Amino acid sequence: MSSNPQYLSGNDIRQLFLDFYTQRGHQPLPSASLVPEDPTVLLTIAGMLPFKPIFLGQRTPEFKRATTSQKCIRTNDIENVGRTHRHHTFFEMLGNFSFGDYFKPQAIAWGWELSTQVFGFSPQNLVVSVFEDDDEAFTIWRDTIGVTEKRIKRMGADDNFWVSGATGPCGPCSEIYYDFHPERGEDNIDLEDDTRFIEFYNLVFMQYNRDASGNLTPLQNQNIDTGMGLERMAQILQKKPNNYETDLIFPIIETAAKIAKIDYHQSDENTKVSLKVIGDHVRSVVHMIADEIRASNVGRGYVLRRLIRRVVRHGRLIGISGEFINQVAETAISLSESIYPNLRQRATAIKAELQREESNFLKTLDRGEKLLAEIIQDVKQKGLTSISGESAFTLYDTYGFPLELTQEVAEENHITVDVDGFNAEMQKQVERAKAAHETIDLTVQGSLDKLAEHIHSTQFIGYTQLTTTAKIEVLLVAGVSEEAAEAGTEVQIVLDKTPFYAESGGQIGDKGYISGDGVLVRIEDVKKESDFFIHFGRIERGTIRIGDEITAQIDTACRRRAQANHTATHLLQAALKKVVDEGISQAGSLVSFDRLRFDFNCPRALTIEEVQQIEELVNSWISEAHSATIEEMPIAEAKAKGAVAMFGEKYGDQVRVIDFPGVSMELCGGTHVNNTAEIGVFKIIAEAGVASGVRRIEAVSGAAVLDYLNVRDIVVKDLCDRFKVKPEEIPDRITTLQTELRNNEKEIQSLKSQIAIVKSDSLLQTAEIIGEHKIIVSQLEDIDAESLKDAAERLLQKIGNGAVVLGSIPEAGKVSIVAAFSSEVNKKGVQAGKFVGNIAKICGGGGGGKPNLAQAGGRDASKLPEALETAKNDLLAALK
Repeated sequence: MSSNPQYLSGNDIRQLFLDFYTQRGHQPLPSASLVPEDPTVLLTIAGMLPFKPIFLGQRTPEFKRATTSQKCIRTNDIENVGRTHRHHTFFEMLGNFSFGDYFKPQAIAWGWELSTQVFGFSPQNLVVSVFEDDDEAFTIWRDTIGVTEKRIKRMGADDNFWVSGATGPCGPCSEIYYDFHPERGEDNIDLEDDTRFIEFYNLVFMQYNRDASGNLTPLQNQNIDTGMGLERMAQILQKKPNNYETDLIFPIIETAAKIAKIDYHQSDENTKVSLKVIGDHVRSVVHMIADEIRASNVGRGYVLRRLIRRVVRHGRLIGISGEFINQVAETAISLSESIYPNLRQRATAIKAELQREESNFLKTLDRGEKLLAEIIQDVKQKGLTSISGESAFTLYDTYGFPLELTQEVAEENHITVDVDGFNAEMQKQVERAKAAHETIDLTVQGSLDKLAEHIHSTQFIGYTQLTTTAKIEVLLVAGVSEEAAEAGTEVQIVLDKTPFYAESGGQIGDKGYISGDGVLVRIEDVKKESDFFIHFGRIERGTIRIGDEITAQIDTACRRRAQANHTATHLLQAALKKVVDEGISQAGSLVSFDRLRFDFNCPRALTIEEVQQIEELVNSWISEAHSATIEEMPIAEAKAKGAVAMFGEKYGDQVRVIDFPGVSMELCGGTHVNNTAEIGVFKIIAEAGVASGVRRIEAVSGAAVLDYLNVRDIVVKDLCDRFKVKPEEIPDRITTLQTELRNNEKEIQSLKSQIAIVKSDSLLQTAEIIGEHKIIVSQLEDIDAESLKDAAERLLQKIGNGAVVLGSIPEAGKVSIVAAFSSEVNKKGVQAGKFVGNIAKICGGGGGGKPNLAQAGGRDASKLPEALETAKNDLLAALK
């Protein structure tokens, strides 16, 4: 490789890095999913995260050395995206890892060789930092590599000591910086000056374990964890002013600019920021959806939805009014499909999800505009001069309104926005996000800080054994490790082995008991943290202690119900593929003791006939008594055989395959019946939509069907008694009652309209003549809004050229106002919609409509006379 490469694309940089370390004995591994195995983190936020169990000592590495290009998502600094040179939500982290193999000398030597010999950086353009107390690293850089002391900067723990959390593996790090201006000299180098320096390679020397008291002890195996930012390297090597103008992102920006009919380089700074946000966020969302994340209001689904909405909002800011996101998504897919082929494989699903979210959010934006109008009206009515920061943030966070747009609209209405209050609300959200999502807790759970150091992973024997003797390894009370606990205490227990299934793959955890000499603990739930099973329970009697030998016994009745429902879920998915569409895929599931729930991707509702066919097909498979074949095999072999993967599950090289030959074959770690006949019967109880493009079927099986039928039977008997009919006559009886009700409602409305017309006819005598126009402004008592509209239209028809404004109080706390204007009045510049909306504000309401006919409402009935008097005066003034 030339020491001075002319031009390197982003793909070139990635491949050169991986090749360099592969040639030096590192196993190249594919990027892990953005959905991490680690339950403490929402998204894969660092290159090292997939190796967390190895660094903890919970898993033996297959290779002593590895190298990856890991896709990552971080959103804790989302407000900086587009505003700085190099903040991103999506980025790729190039890394080389050593698991107890080489350490500082080799990591530093290779880092320098890669930077100078492969990527061609001149030593005069490089500066390194080391932890202030790490004399070993300092000496290696100075004496072995030959970096001058002035270009080695000692820095404090905030910058150069890597920690994963309050406790766990940690260690000093050394960073390599690129110096854009070496001509400024080596004196007083300030690495915080990001106009001159950019950090591109971080070498973490994981050599200590930190306990809860902050004490550092050497790790048995010293590890290397490095990270080189691909986007930053592209900026340096392609000589661009920022990461966004590299070939990794700029084609996306150009696509958005073309849609908006603008030129990026000729645009102002705000427009450039919006284009950069679009470029960054679109990369994030296509990769997230490709990894089967779906937009929602919780967890990683909320992160996805928020990013999509920011793309749409920034599209509006640069002048794009309609749907556009799929056009830029296609560019993003094209840029990365050679490295991440699942992007093209799932392109249809990606675009369908984006189109749904964009379409729905555009409607949300419209609602936000209406909310802003109401907020401004409320501010004025209260005599205030500013929109609160909380209201402005609600508009921003919930409805996608940028602060700048809220300020612009507010200024048009001669009021301001509390920007400090808005920033305070924004800071609260940032802090919540950082606390919730952006730390890698290398302990199994915050309170279990010693778990990985002192015990082995829990041995699960529950596939074949329902009871076992075991030893209590960990005991927690209120999240604090204890040596013992007495009766009445809520506890969390970790055993060395267990028959209890831990919540996973949609199946809830087992219930049961832990018992011993004079001890009984009722277990209500079991969850899995990394490879440890946490048993949640309450001590019924006796005292339990760390190290006790006990008997663990699951509730066999609950287990039978759960495994019947879990197998029924597999049969349900197979039936959906046969009856509805072979391409249907799972979008979530729940397997409990009393019911099952299955979410699946489908753009339409199922017909009654399809639901019936699905139910009949599942029951036919149950009656045919298909035996299960359960075995473990390499994942490649399982996929080759056609096994279906469960939604949201992560698989190793060896997988467990549940096969009912000729019916269903899935990768699954859950518990199942040995034969479909054990399920007994299957009943679908509901089919409905739960999100755009996602349907849900709820069902029961086995003993739960009897519970369901018993409840239905009680309801049917009650209806028979009430209606005095037989069960089969209930539908006809309800239809008859509905018809009678509709007829009565029509008759009542007709009578109301007639009453309103009779009352309104008497108003003809009160019409005032203004030039060639007639006006009637009056209040009618106890007339509903629809009848009031009929009366106004009738009066206008009778007076011809003129205006009619009628008000009524149909019920307590409710005001109705109608305005009907002739075309001649409209020509005077008086529009019914605007006119009645302004009048309704006096009554604490609003409304609008067409120029010739409009309705409005209000809440303050005491102000109706004042509103009508104002209406009359305004009409007189306008028509004179």
